[in-house]
Amino acid sequence: MIPRHLLIGVAALLVLVVAMGIYLRHMRRRAGEIEPPAADALPVAPPASGPTETVTLYVADDASGALRARSAQIPLPGGRQQRAEELLRALLRIYQQPGAAHPLSPASDIRNIYLVDPGAAVIDLNAAFADQHRSGILSEQLTVNSLVETLAINVPGIQRVNILVAGQARDTLAGHADLTEWFDVITIEQASSQ
Repeated sequence: MIPRHLLIGVAALLVLVVAMGIYLRHMRRRAGEIEPPAADALPVAPPASGPTETVTLYVADDASGALRARSAQIPLPGGRQQRAEELLRALLRIYQQPGAAHPLSPASDIRNIYLVDPGAAVIDLNAAFADQHRSGILSEQLTVNSLVETLAINVPGIQRVNILVAGQARDTLAGHADLTEWFDVITIEQASSQ
């Protein structure tokens, strides 16, 4: 037979262990709400240097399902590749503002842009751009068209664009927009004007 005081002590310890488990779970949930995950932090890009220029950004609008040309004054560096990167980052900043007409994740960024030959460009998006993008045919296609048109109108000579995610080819942006083929600038412009 087990003494009564030993049973009471074991029961008290068991209740204490369960209570501590519940408290720990509550604190973990609360910490997750307070601290944003590191993946959602905005990447720190060096400030653009160069003269401020007026550029045309093609901004997607989910309500109308169309692209709208918007003029912007941004500092642009001298090199074509750096100019291209800064143009698309300026476009992303519009999408990352609260209440944007076509919102993107704050962690979305352009990793790099490669100007492969005089008429081709490759846009390398970070993983958060694709992983946190809203899924849907229209939403994804507006994003792709916005990137391609903004790049083509402001960097002379670009005729086709390919999109990578984290340096790798990917089948779709977020399940719908096909990223396996090159995007022809003229075809995108014709589709957007309709």
